[in-house]
Amino acid sequence: MARITAGVATSHVPAIGAALDSGKAGEPYWQPVFAGYERSKQWIAEEKPDVIILVYNDHASAFSLEMIPTFAIGCADSFAPADEGWGPRPVPTVKGHSSLAWHMAEQLILDEFDMTIVNKLDVDHGLTVPLSLMFGQPDEWPCQVIPLAVNVVQYPPPTGHRCYMLGKAIRRAVESYPEDLKVVVFGTGGMSHQLQGPRAGLINTAFDQAFLDTLISDPVAQSKVPHLDYVREAGSEGIELVMWLIMRGALDDQVKQVHRFYHVPASNTAVGHLILENAGS
Repeated sequence: MARITAGVATSHVPAIGAALDSGKAGEPYWQPVFAGYERSKQWIAEEKPDVIILVYNDHASAFSLEMIPTFAIGCADSFAPADEGWGPRPVPTVKGHSSLAWHMAEQLILDEFDMTIVNKLDVDHGLTVPLSLMFGQPDEWPCQVIPLAVNVVQYPPPTGHRCYMLGKAIRRAVESYPEDLKVVVFGTGGMSHQLQGPRAGLINTAFDQAFLDTLISDPVAQSKVPHLDYVREAGSEGIELVMWLIMRGALDDQVKQVHRFYHVPASNTAVGHLILENAGS
């Protein structure tokens, strides 16, 4: 059967992609950010996942205020980099795994999660920056990817508990798929940041580090944190962190921390990153 072996959490700051694409990764400002992922690139090259389920939020590239799915799963064979206003990123087209994605959609809906099925989807920096951080700049991505988009842009977003339980349902769906596949789940977004208003540029390091601690050791407690706490402590865009709970819910209750990285600043936010392996992997 297919199995989930590990989870990756990472920020998906658009400026990180721009720095990499424009050859600025070695500059003093950006070098510490990319250095924090060198261990991660080595790990994923050794892990060799067949499929990544990548949880992210669309930034008005594929969806808009005209259509706002709470949870959407990409079931196509491929996903092109989105044009976010300055042209698509110069990265490979994302190869999907439509068979597993359709199986997941069916199982999740029967498990009472209302998934929006998407058969045509351009993917923006929310999805491509995490791939770049983990794989660098290959001619093609070395594994297949299932995009899972979450609404954390328009109120109301799903609760942390709903996201955590979706992660558990994803694990059940994957483990009921008959093909022998190694699957890694990515949760992306965050950490603390706010892009507008009087608190623009907010970074709350204490909150970020406490979130990382609790996500690892007591994800059930973290899943109970209400939206208002994220907004108050981590800024209006800090709510993206609920997507990390989907990744965490797909793993064992007890996990092994392979790598942890935190850096301030990257553009106007903090960068957080975790690699967690199932205890039995």
